[in-house]
Amino acid sequence: MRTRALAITLAVATTSTGLPAAAHAAGGTVRFTDSGGIHVVKVRRVDDRQYALRVSTAALGRAVDVRVLLPTGYERRPGTRFPVLYLFHGTSGRASDWVERGDAERTTAGRPLITVMPDGGFDGNGGGWYTDWADPRTRLGPSKWETFHVAQLIPWIDRNLRTVPRREGRAVAGLSQGGFGAMSYAARHPELFVSAASFSGAPDIAYDPVVSVGATGVVSYVAASGDGVHPDAIFGSRLANAVNWRGHDPATLAPNLRGMRLALHTATGVPGPLDPPVPDPVAMGIEALTHASTVSFHRRLEALEIPSHYDDHVLGTHIFPYWARDLRRHIGPLTRTFAAPPRPPAKISYRSADPVWSQWGWTVSLKRPKAQEFSELTDASATGFALRASGTATVTTPASYRPGARVVVRVTRGRTHMLISTAAGPSGRLTLTLPPARGAAVTLVGVSRP
Repeated sequence: MRTRALAITLAVATTSTGLPAAAHAAGGTVRFTDSGGIHVVKVRRVDDRQYALRVSTAALGRAVDVRVLLPTGYERRPGTRFPVLYLFHGTSGRASDWVERGDAERTTAGRPLITVMPDGGFDGNGGGWYTDWADPRTRLGPSKWETFHVAQLIPWIDRNLRTVPRREGRAVAGLSQGGFGAMSYAARHPELFVSAASFSGAPDIAYDPVVSVGATGVVSYVAASGDGVHPDAIFGSRLANAVNWRGHDPATLAPNLRGMRLALHTATGVPGPLDPPVPDPVAMGIEALTHASTVSFHRRLEALEIPSHYDDHVLGTHIFPYWARDLRRHIGPLTRTFAAPPRPPAKISYRSADPVWSQWGWTVSLKRPKAQEFSELTDASATGFALRASGTATVTTPASYRPGARVVVRVTRGRTHMLISTAAGPSGRLTLTLPPARGAAVTLVGVSRP
């Protein structure tokens, strides 16, 4: 793959901009309304804290369930906003699993926290693996799970509930397949989450060559036996679509997680104190597989010097009593993270295989020979950035500049320099179109004009 390295420096006066406040429901009885592609089919109030919702979206092509746990006394505190934990179930699970089997209602009682538990599959089937499927034409329909969860559900919750609609007020966690989903979403959308946790999850499906063999087998098996579709429907062929697998793999994308509070809980599959007298051999085997994936992911984080809370219980199998324990142990540190969230990174680095992506206010759009190749933005700030990518790149910066400010950009390709004159748009953003560099290093130095 031919790539180019782009180093951008912009010496321009900057202004900071705040995040817009989200619309949300007022105090009193909670009303859930349609917005952002989500249609509310049914709302049932289970108890004073819990709502069972049925919603539909064109991204999935059919209705799915969402459970919501509100903080104690939510309706009596109309002026208070609350952080949100998005909590995912595993293979063949349902939105109700965490409240019916994982003790989530009691664990979150008394915590200033909204907990949102959406379906990650259709009616308890094998599950969608928390991604927009490579094949949207199976009998299950579009199956755009990432679109539903990230692009639709999160803003829908922010519009309907009194949330803290920013990174510092949002976390994600999940068990098993949902543990993969939590880490994948966090790595692909780091601007959205301040914390991510995996309970017996599979956060490495493509980075370690040995672990990836088992992961490929599991994903293919779930697609065929659990979902009733062809084995390559979810991420595509492991050989022909290897970049797509890696582009959703938390271990491959681990550098994107820098600055986030991470937690990993795992066990070896050897029966432990919470197993029944006759342990389930399937639960033993699955936990052994997820343990290998979690260990590999943790080593990747250590190699990158990214801190995490790593809890290898050693004894334990792939069953809910252990995940309920994991959530109980996680909820205290999560509450403290929300109370004192880490600051966003001063300089942004982000890696993606998508042809168009937006993170932290930066947007990169690529016209390249192949549909999927990795691009990488590094050390991005108001004064510059570096970009490695193939093809022609159009980069739009955050709204960090005075609208109309003139900028002269110096493009350095080896020892060759080129000047580009541009100006910040009405929103205070710069848009730069960078021609192919055929693997050469390009440095842009910007100078503000009076």
